Amino acid sequence: MTFPIRVVAIADNGQEQVHDIRSLQRMELKMETLGLTLAEGKAILSAIQRVMVEQQTAHCVAAHRHCSDCGQQRHSKGHHDLPLRTVFGKVTIPSPRFVHCDCQPHETKSFSPLAQVLPERTTPELLFLETQWASLMSYGMTTELLQEVLPMDSPLHASTIREHVCSVAQRLENELGEEQWSFVEGCQRDWNQLPPPDGPLTVGIDGGYIRGRNQEGHCEVVAGKSLLAFRREGGEEELSGKCFAFVQTYDEKPKRRLFEVLRSQGLTMNQQVEFLSDGGEDVRNVQLYLNAEAEHLLDWFHLTMRLTVLLQTAKGMPEKIGEGEEQYELRPQVEKQLESIKWYLWHGNTFQALNRLESLEMDLEAAAYESKDDHTHKALKGVQELHTYVERNQQFLPNYGERYRNGERIASGFVESAVNQVVSKRMVKLQQMQWSQRGAHLLLQIRTRVLNEEWEETFRRWYPGFRPQTEEQSVQKAA
Repeated sequence: MTFPIRVVAIADNGQEQVHDIRSLQRMELKMETLGLTLAEGKAILSAIQRVMVEQQTAHCVAAHRHCSDCGQQRHSKGHHDLPLRTVFGKVTIPSPRFVHCDCQPHETKSFSPLAQVLPERTTPELLFLETQWASLMSYGMTTELLQEVLPMDSPLHASTIREHVCSVAQRLENELGEEQWSFVEGCQRDWNQLPPPDGPLTVGIDGGYIRGRNQEGHCEVVAGKSLLAFRREGGEEELSGKCFAFVQTYDEKPKRRLFEVLRSQGLTMNQQVEFLSDGGEDVRNVQLYLNAEAEHLLDWFHLTMRLTVLLQTAKGMPEKIGEGEEQYELRPQVEKQLESIKWYLWHGNTFQALNRLESLEMDLEAAAYESKDDHTHKALKGVQELHTYVERNQQFLPNYGERYRNGERIASGFVESAVNQVVSKRMVKLQQMQWSQRGAHLLLQIRTRVLNEEWEETFRRWYPGFRPQTEEQSVQKAA
């Protein structure tokens, strides 16, 4: 059985051109001979791509051959080859250069129509696939995957993928607005006139570390997630979230970046927003002055984690200290006071918690002076750090018990999973690559958009003809 494959190109005037692509032979039906093989599919798609590109470029050149004002034929000024990397192989296009007609003034004497229409050397479809997969796996694995499934005429290098990732991400950075110290607009009178907002937004922010290059140590990556409780238009509750990330020491617009994420979720000035963080000043400053109804809370997870470490340290302390009649209990009293401090913090009684911490600190200082036990000195240092931590964040300590009973969030467990998903899976776990601050930051901008399912829409905004949506798809997306 013979399967001839041809492409028929029909011009606007109805003239047809038939191009033979390939002829396939099949004799006996087996599992391995059923349908097309991957190699045959690559060869057929590559050949079809060349025919389509040749016909499209020839039509474009013919349309620019004559002057659009007077109709005279333009003189040719030579030609050059235009290499173009497509998703179905590399194509070299002969690009002629024409001399402008004298009937109208022009800034240049000559022009190349194909160079104007095709300013880039990689098609959006291939650029989309390269950047999308590079954000999900290593650059090396991305090249292996694309060469395995696509008809690549020449080897694809990891450095090429990395350059494309950086250039595309830089385009995103250039679109980002200017940084501002405050994004709160209007006054209370203006906010009262706004329509009822969507459900409250809960924003959690945490950090992680990646390995720097050239013995630079590690650099901190700030990542977070924003959860929208429900949309009022839909009438049904739906918990939708978007993640974001940036390299703290490189990004010059962290507040603008976070504001744009919240605005993409429909943020309004009369909408309730809750920020959960670990209490770090750098993270807290990013959240300030983004919304008039914002509430800043200290994450219970990071607070109780410090108390848990102290309780574990106290278990290694001696039960009693001193000699003879002056001997007194140490470990039971320390454990009891730590539990009391935890209870006060859980109920938002910061004043009593600080008093207990100060009292416990004084007791441990006396015990450390009498005892040479390492656990006692370690506990003293931990209590001092906790005292400073609570004192600096006391205005952000709510009544955690009341919030918990009302079903409100008190911890940022969802942020821990976001940090793992955004940062660790691509840059830390089982990855030996060393990162520059710029390279890591730019890759994170693409990765977050891919995880948020916004990357295809971003390319569709840049290239209106990219993967056009059907009417049914548009309706489903709007719903």
